[in-house]
Formats: sequence, C-alpha cells, structure tokens
Amino acid sequence: MPDFPLLQVSGLACRRGNDWLFRDLNFSVWPGQLVWLRGHNGSGKTTLLRAISGLSDPDEGHLAWTAASHAAHGPSGRRLAYVGHLNAMKDDLTVCESLQFIARLHGRDGSRPRVLEALRLLGMHHRRNAAVRTLSQGQRRRAALARLVLESDAALWVLDEPFDALDIAGVDTVNGLLKAHLARGGSVLLTSHLPLDASALQATELTLGPEAAA
Repeated sequence: MPDFPLLQVSGLACRRGNDWLFRDLNFSVWPGQLVWLRGHNGSGKTTLLRAISGLSDPDEGHLAWTAASHAAHGPSGRRLAYVGHLNAMKDDLTVCESLQFIARLHGRDGSRPRVLEALRLLGMHHRRNAAVRTLSQGQRRRAALARLVLESDAALWVLDEPFDALDIAGVDTVNGLLKAHLARGGSVLLTSHLPLDASALQATELTLGPEAAA
C-alpha cells in the first residue's frame, strides 16, 4: 500500500445557519481503510460527506487529495463514488435505465450487460424493467448500491447510511462489496446507525459532536 493517505482533511469546519456543526476537524483516509463516521442526529455527518464529495463547500479548512486519487471523475477530478441516503434514482425510469444513467454520468461502464450483472448481484435483476417509483425502500437501496459493482478503481467510496432498509441478505451483500473494495486498496468513509460487522470489516471510528471529546 502507498505510504501516504488518499485524503487529508485539515481544519475543516461547517455550519448550519449561525451554528457550527463541527470545527477544526482533522483526519486522514488511507488506502485499504474504512472510516466509520459516527455522531448524534444533527452533528453534521451528512454535511461532511457532501463536502468531501464536492457537493458543498466547507466554511473553513481544506481537503488534500493525493495525486493517485485523481482521475477523470467530475469537475473536481476526485476519484470517488458517493451514494447518499436519497439514492438518486430517477422515478420515471426503469431500474436498469436509472442505473445506466448514473453510471454514464460518472464515466463508468453503463452497458446493459454490465448493469444487469450489477443488479443480479444485489438481488434486483427481477425488477430490472420496473419503474423506480414502484420499488420498496429496500429495493431502492439495493438498486442504488448496485452502482458500487460498476466501480473497479481503488478509489474512495463515500456512503451515507448504506445499510438503511436492507434485510440480512442485503447487508451481507454490501459487506462483501466493501470487503472486496478494501482488499484491492480502495477506501471507504461511511455513516451507519447500525453496528458494523466486526467479523467482516475493520473500521476506524471518527465521532462528530460532543461525543468526540468524551
């Protein structure tokens, strides 16, 4: 593994209105590392994930990406995959069409055979031609997470509550994806209100809010 972090976060601060969510936040994410972001509701977990993904700007501090983390991926050039808690699936498209759209938007292989393979792995192949609006919450989550199968780089995965609405089989499948990604030198930064499976994943915990000083 490289002897430098994929991402270095220094003095980061974000606010909501007039209130600071967090200030002077410093941490690194290394190749092959899973960072479990923890904290109470409203502590700024989603805000931090969005800032790291380039979807919003922090109020203070900066993010330093190593040269190895850059590739043709969006305007920032950061090599990452972000899956938020809203799933970003288009209601009026079929499951297959929506995943193809997301893949092509991010410069990934959105060919139908590749997308169907991803849906099959997440147990969603039988719903491939169904409109996204007809899916249950668990099915929407599985379909959204299928985009991770299309990621082959040792990049950073930024995941906001990836296990939400999943059954035991779904959780096992996602754990398998995470484990394989870490094994190839990829990194993961995630939030989860559910305990992580310590037998499958080793995590470094990072806590926001008052608990951080405890």
